[in-house]
Amino acid sequence: MDERSVHLRKMIVEALEGGGRGHIGSSMSLVELLRVLYDSYLKLDASNPTWDDRDRIILSKGHGCIALYAIMADKGFLPREELKTFCRPTSRLGGHPERGKVAGIEASTGALGHGITMAVGMAIAAKIRKKNYRVVVIVGDGEINEGSVWEAALSAAKHKLSNLTVFLDYNKLQSYGPVKEVLNMEPMADKWRSFGFEVIEVDGHDVAALERVMEKLPLNEHKPNIVICHTIKGKGFSFAEGKAEWHHKAGLKAEEIAEMYKCLETI
Repeated sequence: MDERSVHLRKMIVEALEGGGRGHIGSSMSLVELLRVLYDSYLKLDASNPTWDDRDRIILSKGHGCIALYAIMADKGFLPREELKTFCRPTSRLGGHPERGKVAGIEASTGALGHGITMAVGMAIAAKIRKKNYRVVVIVGDGEINEGSVWEAALSAAKHKLSNLTVFLDYNKLQSYGPVKEVLNMEPMADKWRSFGFEVIEVDGHDVAALERVMEKLPLNEHKPNIVICHTIKGKGFSFAEGKAEWHHKAGLKAEEIAEMYKCLETI
């Protein structure tokens, strides 16, 4: 990881320290993807977050919201010091993102399987209104157990939503175990192709590779797109990487926070 990826992870730790809890593994696997989306791909304006021609982004796996809050603070959508209020009773920054509380959050998510359905509606609306904005939705690999995801995928293909890109955070672990044991979704790429999507796979922690993929979007002018991002749950914390028990932690101890900072200092 380079300096910027470490910097964003430190911001996530600030939020974890403030709230004493959070979806650690689920946030760490998202950092590079969100970084490239906000740095290089999305047309957004923190000073005018409701700009009609902005691109739309939905974090459907809303439990990974600490990573979203960090990049949004970095981009000026909210003050960095507010990260330390995460999950406190009076905070705007809850354990799942809420539209209307923080400028730039397009949808309230957390009920898994709903984000992609809203994204399909936004992409259809863009076509009807003859708007050129792009719609991005980030889904989790455990989330796609939900049937509503596949109903939405069929609808996206039917309407040839080339303005829609799904990014799959494929860290291969969900809340209580490996995806392949909970509900095996392989063959992943072929499954999405069979639902009418143009598919590409990438190392979800390789910033340069992610940038090259996004330069190619849309992959097909007549189909919706999916980018399968192969990631590591808990990326950056050696004690948490690839471990389902770090999906979420409550009552974080001071020594656990210190260990997180230590890991980031030694990278």
